[in-house]
Amino acid sequence: MDLITQYAENIRQHHLFNSKDKLLLAVSGGVDSVVLCELCHHLKYEFKIAHCNFQLRGKESERDENFVKSLGEKYGVEVIFKKFATKQIASAQKISIQEAARNLRYEWFSNLLIELHSKQFNLLLTAHHRDDDIETVLMNFFKGTGIAGLRGILPKNGNIIRPLLFASKEIILSFAREQNLEWVEDSSNAEIHYSRNKFRLEIIPKLKEIFPAVEENLANTIQRFKDIEIIYNQAIEIHKKKLVEKINEEVHIPILKLKQSEPQTTIIYELIKEFGFVSKQVDGVKKLLDSESGKFIQSDTHRIIKNRNWLIIAPLNFQHAETILIEEKASETEFLNGKLKFDQIENSDKIKMPKSEMETLLDADLISYPLLLRKPKQADYFYPLGMKKKKKLARFFIDQKLSKTEKEKIWILESNKKICWILGLRIDDRFKITGNTKTILKLSLEVG
Repeated sequence: MDLITQYAENIRQHHLFNSKDKLLLAVSGGVDSVVLCELCHHLKYEFKIAHCNFQLRGKESERDENFVKSLGEKYGVEVIFKKFATKQIASAQKISIQEAARNLRYEWFSNLLIELHSKQFNLLLTAHHRDDDIETVLMNFFKGTGIAGLRGILPKNGNIIRPLLFASKEIILSFAREQNLEWVEDSSNAEIHYSRNKFRLEIIPKLKEIFPAVEENLANTIQRFKDIEIIYNQAIEIHKKKLVEKINEEVHIPILKLKQSEPQTTIIYELIKEFGFVSKQVDGVKKLLDSESGKFIQSDTHRIIKNRNWLIIAPLNFQHAETILIEEKASETEFLNGKLKFDQIENSDKIKMPKSEMETLLDADLISYPLLLRKPKQADYFYPLGMKKKKKLARFFIDQKLSKTEKEKIWILESNKKICWILGLRIDDRFKITGNTKTILKLSLEVG
């Protein structure tokens, strides 16, 4: 079967696109992208060409741009160009040139598809092939990766299509020579200090000396890992359904169920990774399972808080969180409905009792930090001021004749698993000030 037939069959088999789709081809001028153009031309797909000039190789970069212009003339298609000050951008962002080039390339492609959307050019095709896939998987393996890293490059990822992943570099070169195609060589591909080039030029050839069929074997293994990832994700989704309870912007996870789940390390990682946590923080989550309430770990965007029998994943942006941790030195805390201010004062005869429900006084020596500011739960109870018997919050709300809307706005301040104050309504009798109180915690509520 020739490459044109294989290419068409691969597109059909994996449902990559159809004959009515208009395509944007990422073309460097190298043999892979030249062959991609030729295949799309043979099969009469409508396409445009996009070329990035990263201005990293002087005259060679200009040569590549001019060559791609000639490809556009050859196929009678529009060529869209973009020049990047790659070195300066990499320096400013303090990232490698390779990372900067990749980021710039895909950001531009994404914007280009948005611009071309009205003309129905909705798919970007790149010329990644089987050898690229193998190099990527080997690099991921040695860097340390999960299932996603071992399954390699996806043939379809959103509107980015890689229809040549089935073909080896050898097959692509053979086709180019048979068709008398011209292309340009990127001299940086021979520079051994790049990690990918080291794999391509040194490591994989050494492996072939030991295992002659290493590339074919790895390609088959990558396909199996693609299938494994599908099964893996299905299993993780089953665990998530059992463990995850979403409450607005928060995720609540029952600790007992999580302790009984196996393999625990993998499940924990899959539960927390989308909130900015990394694999090395899994051990910290495990320690939370047996810690006291109020302990937490955090990522750049979220905090995982131990609260009784639950782990609560809450955003650090308090405007969205429904469970907020308050440290001892806090002077104020913003939350969804307003602001809570804290002030410690010495007890004396001059202390005036609050005249408004928006303020209250607690015995500071009875308070244990960190405090938890949260929404009420079904099983909550407290000891209303002046009472020695506990009362369920649900019953208290009924007695207060609160409407459903009013109940939805209620917040609870908790210390060491005990409710201190139902904000704006009632304190717990166990935290009231007495003649023995030395230091008072004054709380002031501002409702926004």
